Amino acid sequence: MQEANDPMMSPPGNARRAVEWFRRVRRAEGYERHLVLLVVKSAFAATLAWGVAHELMAAQAPAFAPFSAVLMMQVTVYQSVVQSLRYVVAVAAGVVLQGLLAFALGPNLLAFAVMALVALTLSRWPKLGAQGTQVSTAAFFAFSLYVMATQTVARFEQLGQILLLVLIGCGLGIAVNMLVFPPMRYRSAERGIQIVCRSMTDLFRDVVSGVREGDLEAERTSNWRHRAGELEKTVAQARTHVATAWESIHYNPRRSARHHRHTGFSTYGPLVEALDRITRQLVSMTRSLDLWYEETWTSPYADFLREYADFLGAVSDVTDALCDLGSAPRTEQLKELQDLVRRADERRVRLADGADERGLPSGDHSRPYGVLLVEATRLTEEFRYVCEILGKGDDGNRPD
Repeated sequence: MQEANDPMMSPPGNARRAVEWFRRVRRAEGYERHLVLLVVKSAFAATLAWGVAHELMAAQAPAFAPFSAVLMMQVTVYQSVVQSLRYVVAVAAGVVLQGLLAFALGPNLLAFAVMALVALTLSRWPKLGAQGTQVSTAAFFAFSLYVMATQTVARFEQLGQILLLVLIGCGLGIAVNMLVFPPMRYRSAERGIQIVCRSMTDLFRDVVSGVREGDLEAERTSNWRHRAGELEKTVAQARTHVATAWESIHYNPRRSARHHRHTGFSTYGPLVEALDRITRQLVSMTRSLDLWYEETWTSPYADFLREYADFLGAVSDVTDALCDLGSAPRTEQLKELQDLVRRADERRVRLADGADERGLPSGDHSRPYGVLLVEATRLTEEFRYVCEILGKGDDGNRPD
């Protein structure tokens, strides 16, 4: 009888997670699928580079080629091109530096010390970015090959071969990334925006529930305030996804495919900026509610808060509708969104009129009616702007 902790027995939970992981890989989009494609493409590029360097060239240090090829498998084709240029410059700087110093001082410890000092200094050059460290790496490897060679001509041939291998590896890495399932990031940008809208909807509806129930206890309002602050980080992530998606268009052969044309993708940037402003208004609103005094739950204060809950409920319907829209919604979807924004604005007008009729003290910091009313106005203005942004997209063309 096998013991329960037998390492040869896979727990059912692990098998189930593995099955779910492979199911996610089969989806058209998703982190797991991108990861598998990256691994397969990197292995393919490395194999090609090794074949050229070892089998065809019989290079003394063939590993430079596959290493360079894998290093160029970036998240976008554009980044592959940019990083390859920086990488080649960094390696060339390291190799040339080593060659000059070793030739002038000889392949000795003093030459290595001077070379290390200069290479590490050059690696800090901001223009090289993340590839700066390759200056010293290339210089160290080049020095080892230089020392192993016995003749001056052979030594400089080794240095030239390093540069050639790096160029071959970079070229193959870029070619594979560009021609074999070139990465497009339209859906990741759309998903990032959807996550922001869904998080907004959840928070708005939680606030609506608490305000209607009269539950403004410090613990709950503090949680709203914290979630609104975290939402700013979510918007920042969405902005990064949009920037990456824009970047994925450049040098990408898939951009000319029929199903990638005229996507209305230009609306994503302004949309994220609008969501960023809405998030700041949400932060201000939750802060005001967090500072609200509980004794205000008597008339006319309770009436104002109930009407504010009605307004936020209408706003949550707007953000909920945004979760299902792409950068270029269909005509009926856009019309439905515009109707929801109009309904939210009607709630805002009713809220403002009610506050005027009751003569609520807008300057009372313990009961910040003025701040809540201002944020209500700003919210509706931003959502009208969102409708204008989406209206500029092409009907029926969703990003892929």
